[in-house]
Amino acid sequence: MAECFASSSWSEEGRDGSSCSSLMAPLRLLPGQAKPASEARDSAALRIHSEAERRRRERINAHLSTLRRMIPNSTKMDKASLLGRVVDHLKDLKRRALDVDGTIAIPAEVNEVDVEFDAGHQHAFPEEEEEEGDDDDKLYIKASVCCDDRPDLLEELSDAFRRLGLRAVRADMMTLGGRSRNVFVLFLKDGDRSVCLSSLNRSIRETLGRVASSGAPQSNVFVSRRRKAMRSH
Repeated sequence: MAECFASSSWSEEGRDGSSCSSLMAPLRLLPGQAKPASEARDSAALRIHSEAERRRRERINAHLSTLRRMIPNSTKMDKASLLGRVVDHLKDLKRRALDVDGTIAIPAEVNEVDVEFDAGHQHAFPEEEEEEGDDDDKLYIKASVCCDDRPDLLEELSDAFRRLGLRAVRADMMTLGGRSRNVFVLFLKDGDRSVCLSSLNRSIRETLGRVASSGAPQSNVFVSRRRKAMRSH
């Protein structure tokens, strides 16, 4: 129960005629009696602060939950470990973006097909060999296709690789202004290096060339969109 102090005066004459003194007497608030204004303000400020702190913690926990969904195997990580993993993940994504930027060109306005071979054990694509177990019997091929972008393009390319007996181990894609450049690293499924490279080269170029030219002619809308995109760069 709150206490207040009110002054209560009394006086007493001494024998010499001198005089009075005053005391502060404590008063107790009765049930239902209002608290002083300063105490009410302090209580309201405390409630506001507690509510703001609760909302802040909820926001932090929501962000941490989002990060946990983005980072694999992070369910039981503490906050410091999770944030460290996120930083490493962002650095890795930045490195990959720089690698892609340096290895894949902007799509050309004309259809193009380019084929390169890792012939004679030259290890032109070492990162792919590491992923596949360093099998020296595999013949690696780098194929690049530039053509109109369309929804079924990747499906058509996959079917073409399947017909040629090739398997894709890496794919880089860029789309700009209705044009698409797709770069694949492939290898022969049977691992036969005795195959005639010139015949295989010709077969790949012809097959991918048909895929590149099978789309509808480039519309004026795509041309205009591409020119605007190029000007923005």
